[in-house]
Amino acid sequence: MYDAVLAETVNIHGDGGDVIEAYAARPLDPGPRGGVVVIHHMPGYDASTKEITRTFAVNGYNAICPNLYSREAPGAAPDDAAAAVRAAGGVPDDRLVGDVAGAAAWLRALTTANGKIATIGYCSGGRQSFLAACRLDLDAAVDCYGAFVMDAPPEGAPVKMTPVVGQAANLSCPVLGLFGEDDAYPSPDEVKRLDEELTRLGKDHEFHSYPGAGHAFFSVDRPAYRPEAAKDAWGRIWDFFGRHLAG
Repeated sequence: MYDAVLAETVNIHGDGGDVIEAYAARPLDPGPRGGVVVIHHMPGYDASTKEITRTFAVNGYNAICPNLYSREAPGAAPDDAAAAVRAAGGVPDDRLVGDVAGAAAWLRALTTANGKIATIGYCSGGRQSFLAACRLDLDAAVDCYGAFVMDAPPEGAPVKMTPVVGQAANLSCPVLGLFGEDDAYPSPDEVKRLDEELTRLGKDHEFHSYPGAGHAFFSVDRPAYRPEAAKDAWGRIWDFFGRHLAG
């Protein structure tokens, strides 16, 4: 079986038609296949996020990660770009949705696309993945420990985010939530209340919380990394996307 993968930096049209940078990875066999928009974490458009994007390609999906910080800090190192965005209070929700829509359009235009699109996000990207699923027509969404979906940030927090749960009635697709029981943002109580609200609304979702894991348990380059939780969670992602992006 031919298993080559192409990974490269590309330009896409984001919110308002702005040209922004993105990192794309896709298998080079004929397809067709589903597409995944990877939404990076607050630390930014960095090496670990690009590795995750390549992982989706290796596992048979077209994938793209838009650089959400392209406007504030074009060409800057990830840490510097993240600092600039934090100082501005974070990425505006409407702009985020427009950028994800542009990334999804780029994926759908590929000759190997089957038309199905999912989002996945980590940390702030988890919240943004949920938000995109409320505002765009998607086939699946994964929220990896996204804070401030249910509750507002604490007073004095360096980000200006509002809860997304009020838009949950508009969810367009099934949602997979992956959380750590030792996390504070989102806390287990927040996860429980979000689960209850989605159940009340009749929204297709499945949540999994891991004991002994906190925030960023997927991050292999951080002390927060929890190999057993991450391995299980990756297995659930492959199963989830296999069910919703095939065809």
